Amino acid sequence: MRLPQAQVALLETASATDATTVEQLASETDLKPETVTRAAFDLRDEGLVTVDERVEATATLTDEGETYLDAGLPEVRLFRAARDAGGAVGMGEAIGASGLEGPEVDIALANYARKGYGVVDGGEVSASEDADPDADEEAAALAALAAGESVDDADLLDRLERRELVAVDETTVRSVTLTDAGVTALMEGVETAETVDRLTPELLTSGEWEDVEFSEYNVEADAPAVEGGREHVLRNHAERVKDVLVGMGFREMDGPHADADFWINDCLFMPQDHPARTHWDRFALDVPPVADLPEGLVDRVEHAHRDGVGEDGDGYHSPWSEDFARAIALRGHTTSLSMRYLSGHADADIDPPQRYFSVEKVYRNDTLDATHLLEFFQIEGWVMAEELSVPDLMGTFEEFYRQFGIEDVRFKPHYNPYTEPSFELFGTHPETGEEIEIGNSGMFRDEVLEPLGIECDVMAWGLALERLAMLTTGAEDIRDLHGTLADLDFLRNAEVTY
Repeated sequence: MRLPQAQVALLETASATDATTVEQLASETDLKPETVTRAAFDLRDEGLVTVDERVEATATLTDEGETYLDAGLPEVRLFRAARDAGGAVGMGEAIGASGLEGPEVDIALANYARKGYGVVDGGEVSASEDADPDADEEAAALAALAAGESVDDADLLDRLERRELVAVDETTVRSVTLTDAGVTALMEGVETAETVDRLTPELLTSGEWEDVEFSEYNVEADAPAVEGGREHVLRNHAERVKDVLVGMGFREMDGPHADADFWINDCLFMPQDHPARTHWDRFALDVPPVADLPEGLVDRVEHAHRDGVGEDGDGYHSPWSEDFARAIALRGHTTSLSMRYLSGHADADIDPPQRYFSVEKVYRNDTLDATHLLEFFQIEGWVMAEELSVPDLMGTFEEFYRQFGIEDVRFKPHYNPYTEPSFELFGTHPETGEEIEIGNSGMFRDEVLEPLGIECDVMAWGLALERLAMLTTGAEDIRDLHGTLADLDFLRNAEVTY
């Protein structure tokens, strides 16, 4: 039997009794692992070897895991501090004694009761007498991994990975074993065939191509994956949203990401002492305030806040500062664009009827979770016309989402300072069956429209592009779509259906 050199080397090195990994074979034959893999598959096709595959997970500590390996898990440190203080102590005292700082405090509180260390209630931390921090299995697993040992508990590894204390990498390990036919071939004798794997200019010009033996090309052999570029799922959705809304007769708005609070909130009849306007929810910028606000509009907006509009208007009777209105922040919603356009400040045509939209990024100081990010894309839109009604608003959404294959949109009454009536929109996640909020909407109040000089009805909305993508792709976590935790495999293979 005549075989290519790589296949002969593999046959002579492999064992009929013990499986040998590709890496071991590559080391013993001085061949590249990919060459050994290709030869193994060719020999498997000839029935001379078997190739077994298994997936091995390798866990390594992250930087945060290394920190907690040295300093101790936050919940363990909090427990030791509470125990040393007598078993029950004020939260502030316990945190101070434990040395926890910043995010470590939230991490400790989130895991304290879960792991049976005690109870956090009413501003007091109690330590359980039965808890043993030296027996903490998560801390023990971190120590084992740092020592080069393995952790076989898959649930434990999964918890550590979710806490971002370990990174788990999966690799495919292939092992080769000689078959009876392979042993027989070796006993009968195997010769090395002088083969070439490509036709070169030298072979052509010398005429040697007529005498050489060409190796067969195995189209089924594994090859390194080459990941080409592709349009991001969110960009795909953004362009599709634009196409749909333009097809429904809308025109696109644009404007600054950093804007005066006047456009972001004051024009929307959002009181200046509203919780959403504090540093807990907004990103204020340390830059000079905006100087060129339209004076007449500023006066009318202030009057609406202080005294309301119309005969029954009452206003908020709360502080209103023009300095605060001129302060600059990152926009928390793209309704700031709507205010610019409806006021005429953006030089747009505002003679009714009009339809405008935008698909732009907004910024909020939210807590990161499966449905919230610090920055995300909002689908802003409004329609201005005479005698608009709630059925017009609902019908617009039903037509819009129908273009994406979503026909089960549900509406729930809601309160907004700037719309009345107001509705939240909900859709059903295709994978989990969970009902998730996908937008907010309503009819602009007179307190918003009258200072802007608008004398007809305006219905408006803000929809979440990422949550639309969750419904069409089946993504269960918004962080899989973009950001530092984006799931690249998901983005490469996501199928968009609408």
